[in-house]
Amino acid sequence: MTDAIDVALLTKLRENGRASTAQLARSVGRSRSSVQSRLTRLERDGVIAGYTVRLAPEHELGAVRAHVMIKVGAKEARAVIAALTAVSQVRLLHSVSGEVDLIAIAATATVAEMDQVIDRIGALPGVERTTSSIILSTKFER
Repeated sequence: MTDAIDVALLTKLRENGRASTAQLARSVGRSRSSVQSRLTRLERDGVIAGYTVRLAPEHELGAVRAHVMIKVGAKEARAVIAALTAVSQVRLLHSVSGEVDLIAIAATATVAEMDQVIDRIGALPGVERTTSSIILSTKFER
């Protein structure tokens, strides 16, 4: 169970995942050993799943990014999700409520390649339709 201190630590880590334990401790008003214990517990409990590098959009592998909204046939979601795991350009896949069932975030080197990826997704068995939006810029990311 997380408390206000855990939430503050997670917020600081989102801002700077490379912050030292001492820096984090100062920012939340706790001792370094207390913060280290909390981080260890958050990792052990699966709250912190890992640490990663976030690339600037201009350095992202695949300069063209798109949201691909996917409408799936009844009882076809599992098969479509499995098929999408084989599409290397799909970086992230969300299951959502509403008009569509899935939203994929795809990244490619060119618009032409993105067109092919979107066509490939649309041709998967179980996919009824796709609607796509090319990402022009990212205003912020946390």
